[in-house]
This record gives sequence, C-alpha cells and structure tokens, in this order.
Amino acid sequence: MTATVPPGDQGSAVTQPLGWSGGRPATAPVEQAGGPVPGAGLRPVGSVDGRVPGAKTRSGSADGRVPGAGARPPVAGSESVASVGGRVPSQPPGPGGRPSSRRRPGTWRRGRIIAALAILTALLLLAHPLIPNWPGNAGSLLETFLPWTGALVLLLLTAALLRRSALALVALLLPTLVWSTSFGAKLFDHRGTGGDLTVVSHNVNDENLDPAGTARALAASNAQVIALEELKRSEIPKYEDALAARYPHHTVQGTVGVWSTFPLRDTRPVEIMPWTRALRTTVDTAKGPVALFVAHLPSVRVRLDSGFTANGRDAAVERLAAEVAADSAEKVVLVGDFNGTTDDRALAPITARLKAAQDEAGDGFGFSWPASLPLARIDQVFVGGVRAVAAWTLPATGSDHLPVAATVAL
Repeated sequence: MTATVPPGDQGSAVTQPLGWSGGRPATAPVEQAGGPVPGAGLRPVGSVDGRVPGAKTRSGSADGRVPGAGARPPVAGSESVASVGGRVPSQPPGPGGRPSSRRRPGTWRRGRIIAALAILTALLLLAHPLIPNWPGNAGSLLETFLPWTGALVLLLLTAALLRRSALALVALLLPTLVWSTSFGAKLFDHRGTGGDLTVVSHNVNDENLDPAGTARALAASNAQVIALEELKRSEIPKYEDALAARYPHHTVQGTVGVWSTFPLRDTRPVEIMPWTRALRTTVDTAKGPVALFVAHLPSVRVRLDSGFTANGRDAAVERLAAEVAADSAEKVVLVGDFNGTTDDRALAPITARLKAAQDEAGDGFGFSWPASLPLARIDQVFVGGVRAVAAWTLPATGSDHLPVAATVAL
C-alpha cells in the first residue's frame, strides 16, 4: 500500500510505502499546514512515542530504560518498596512540599514528655514535705489533695497506652509504686466488728435549712455520742428538741455541742481562737471515763492574690494540740471539722500524738467535703489510748459536709 497526499499538496508530498522495507520500518512524513517540514524527523507508523510497538532496545526493556534504574537501594531495617517502571513511589510530602524521609520513632523513643511527667509525679509523692509553705501555703494545699495524684497517674497511663510508648510505661511504674505504698491500703474496707463506743461528728452548717431533719438522721446512726459543729444560736433549740428523747445529756459551748446517752461532766470551752469553737468534756461510759474534745478550726480559702490562706487554722491547731497534750486523761477522742486532711503538715502536732480512726479502720478514703461531690476528708475522728474498730461516713444531710462516725474499743 502507499500513502497518498490529499489533492493540492501532491506537488510537494513524497509518497512512501507503508509497512516494512528492507528490514526497516517504513516511515511517514511529519506534516504541518502548508506541507511537510523538510528534514523533520520521521517516526515509525503506529508509534506514539517514537518507538515501534513490541520492539526492544539494547537493554532489553520495552520502554528504553534499564530495569531498576533510578531505584534507591533498600535501607536496612525498612520495609521494601515496590517500584513501577523502575521508579520508587514518592514519599508523602513534608514541610515545603518536599518528600518526607522521616520514619515514626520506636516505642522506646516515643512518649518522652509523658515519662517526664510520670517521674515528676513520683517526686511530688516522695518529696512533698520538702515543698515550702511560704509561697501561699503551697505545701499544705498540695497535701490536702495528695490522694488525687492517683488520678493523674491513671491519666498518664492512658496517654502512654495511646502513644504505645514503652518508655512512658516503664517510667509510670515509679509513681504507681509510690502511690500504692502511700494510699493503696485505703482502697479497701478495714472496718471491724464490735467496739464499746460509737461517736458521730458533723458540721451541720449554719445555713442548714432542716436542722430537725439533720438531727433525726444522726440519731438514726445509733451512736452513743453526737458532736455538732457550726451551730447557729437561733437553731440550737431545734437540735435539742429532736435529740432530747434519745440523748438526755448534752452541752453546748459557743458554736459546738455534744449530745450523749452517757453522763457528761467536767465540761469547759477550749480557747483556740477569740470566740468559742471548741470544748472538752468527760463521757462516763460503762467502761470508764473518756475525754472528748470537739473542735471547729478556722476555715481556709484558696485565693489568687494570697494562695492557700490557712494561717488562722494553723495557729488554732497548735493551741488545740497543746490542750490535748496537757490533758491527764488516759483515753482521748478528738473529733470535729479541722479544715485539713491528715496528710496536711499543718495537722502534724495532732497526728504525732493521736491516730486517725479512718486511717486505722476506715472504709476507703472517707472523703467528707463537699457533700455533693466529696474530694477531701477534712472532718476527723482522732483517738488516743483506745483502739479504732471501724470508721465511715454517713449519708448527706442538709449540710455541705458529710457526717463522719467511728467505733472504738475501750
């Protein structure tokens, strides 16, 4: 067959046979408007890119490239990358549009920040007594909520698992061990049975809208002694009326009072601040006398300008501890609202002499404040010369504190 140039162009067109001639592929002219371009390169008929379909080059490849040319050698430890046409697929673009060559860090290199926070948490648990109190009583504030560092450990553990960081998981073993040593026992119920005297202590809140209902709820605990703090003078008769039938013996000193099934004697106020918020009395139980102290220490506040304002409370603790130390009674029970936890260094003058019933025989942490969502145990029952058998909290009343109770063996 021959290729024929359209009429009008025959004078300048050259007719070439199509197909193969003399072992070489036939070529066709490259044309442009007005005729073929003289000297223009000719390409084999049926070719798209200048190569004959099915023809092989000297390299033996169908596309004219050496197999594997341009491919990167494999990197030790990396996964092999399949190539197409001798090219390595491009990496995801990095900053500036350039291919990124970074690989994800291993499990021992990820989570360094989590590991650092875990070590810091462990140091706080171990060295909190060394944190000074002068910048806004920071040490006392930390110790008030020290058990909640366990929640921080759980949060860091979750982050370590999400990051799949072996480094962080190993680092978290340290705060977990320290926290478990300090507070792990409080996760369990250590209450026993028996005992000779049950005491209930409750900050009833001077804004309590149902004093009589609060009194009846406390009487339902069947405690032999009920100690109340933050009594409002105008509301005292309501407590007296609600408790009189079951508790014939009672005394009120300032804003604190005691109701008892046993006789009371030697009652007097204890001066821990300018107005009366503490008392001392003797409870004549069936197994002998017990000195009972009831106290309501000054409130504390957290302020942005001054930090944890606890100076009044701390001074009252010193005075109260001196009164207890000077008492000649062999058996002592100290109850009340201390506005501080037993972990707080401010209560050291008391905890050095008396034991916290909740720590000895309590059910869990025994948080008592605020009643709607207890976060700290600031209401306490301390004992000396007697053994705590059980300690627990009672259901909420009309107060912002939960009542606390303890049974002791005389």
